Amino acid sequence: QVQLVESGGGLVQAGGSLRLSCAVSGRTFSSYAMGWFRQAPGKEREFVASIKWSGGRTYYADSTKGRVTISRDNAKNTVYLQMTSLKPEDTAVYYCAARAGNHYYTQPGEYPYWGQGTQVTVSP
Repeated sequence: QVQLVESGGGLVQAGGSLRLSCAVSGRTFSSYAMGWFRQAPGKEREFVASIKWSGGRTYYADSTKGRVTISRDNAKNTVYLQMTSLKPEDTAVYYCAARAGNHYYTQPGEYPYWGQGTQVTVSP
């Protein structure tokens, strides 16, 4: 069983920054591809960023590219999402997800393991 716990969400003004963390337990974290998704009220869950388990290769959604950075610390079993220049439209619940495999995975259905989510609210 893989467990994911997000933290770091909160209320921030437009233009501000936040760093989200996702602690993973239960399996060999270093062999899992990780992803961040977000879901705003009334909208579908959308891809934000993903990172392979080896090599640290990353992939970003066009909507957040240049403003977010995904990274991982395999020694700490943790994946991070650094977000800068936040906009009100970034307001959503942010989820981290995990799956076995070493590729870029951008669809929610490709991930079997999910955290409970952390709320990010960006005020104008």
